[in-house]
Formats: sequence, structure tokens, C-alpha cells
Amino acid sequence: MTTIAFIGSGHIGGTVARLAVAAGYDVVLSNSRGPETLRDLVGELGPKARAATAAEAAAAGDLVVVSIPLKAYREVPVEPLAGKTVLDTNNYYPERDGRFPELDDDSTTSSELLQRHLPESRVVKVFNNIFFRHLATLARPAGAADRSALAIAGDDAAAKAEVAAFLDAIGYDAVDAGALAEGRRFQPGTPVYGGPYAGDAANFWESPGVPASAETIRSGLAAG
Repeated sequence: MTTIAFIGSGHIGGTVARLAVAAGYDVVLSNSRGPETLRDLVGELGPKARAATAAEAAAAGDLVVVSIPLKAYREVPVEPLAGKTVLDTNNYYPERDGRFPELDDDSTTSSELLQRHLPESRVVKVFNNIFFRHLATLARPAGAADRSALAIAGDDAAAKAEVAAFLDAIGYDAVDAGALAEGRRFQPGTPVYGGPYAGDAANFWESPGVPASAETIRSGLAAG
């Protein structure tokens, strides 16, 4: 069974870990504060979960989810992730991360910055456009009429196929937005950021969650 590792185990990372364990995966969790601070989450997830340092998690994972503030992306271990598929959940929030001129002028994207930092890895952008509470509640079995979809973007077709298979296993369809640079089409401020999973409520985080089909996500990406 594939092992899913996490560099960052907060709202999104922890939610994906719960979905992964429910789907039968083993998970290895890490954060910036040390394995001992993840005791409660590991206890909740049970015997298929363990905590480690970021470097240990990176080495242990077959797929590795990076879910940390953008300002800390240079702290992601490089060598243990060589040759691996890395799922990037991040967004650029200047009020949290400080200013990145290359992101302000749209000459690159946050996921492309991570890809440059991890030149031997295969970065796929995913999970960044859905509120973590909606991610937890909208998962559905394959074939369900109310199954939701998540956008993915990446430069490596095989890596995107791996990520799509993982999404399918945890309850979501995948919509391929194209190359990693196309991740800008589902970043904050775009039609696909938050709104589709909240029925386009004014404040998406106040909605209990609304299924968003692959067709809905494709239309939003086209508008973005």
C-alpha cells in the first residue's frame, strides 16, 4: 500500500491524512514543531499513522503532501523528495507570507517556486482551492451522483495520474487544469477558489459544503 507523507499537518494536511487513512493508506505526519506535538492526531488516526520529522516523512512517503505557509517553502527537504511526486496545497497570502515580487507581478506561481526548490521532484498543485471543512465532508465513493472534483496542475503527466488515482481513492474526481503554471487559474481570487464547494456563498467558509462536479470545476477554470 502506498504511504502518504505530510510536511505540514494542519487544517488541510490533517484533513487529507484523515481521508487517506479512511481509504486504507498508511500516513506519516510531520510539522515544524516536532513529532511529539502530533500525538493527538496520530492517536485519532490510529495504527496506520505515525509522526516523524519533516526529513523522515519526506523519505518515507511514496506521495508527499506539502502543506505549509508559502513563506516557509525553502525549508522543505530537497534530497529525500528527489524523484517523488509532491502534492502542493499552498496559496500565496501576502498578509501571512510577506511580499513575493514575482508572484505580485504574476511572472510565476507559488507552485512553480516550490518546483524550483525541488528540481528533482514532480510537483502537482492540488487541495489549495477547497476549504478544509468542505474537503472533509464532500468526499464520495466513485460513481456517486453528487461526487465533487478537485483541480490539479503539473508538468509531469505520470505524476498527475498518480495524484488523480489518490484523489479517486479518497473520494474525489480530478480535473486536469494543465501545466503547473496553470495553477494560477484556481488560486485565491479565481472563480474556482472556495466558491464552487459553497454554492458560491458570499463567505464560503460559512457554508456547510455543496458538491461541485467536474463540469462545474472545468467551467470555473475556463472562466479563470
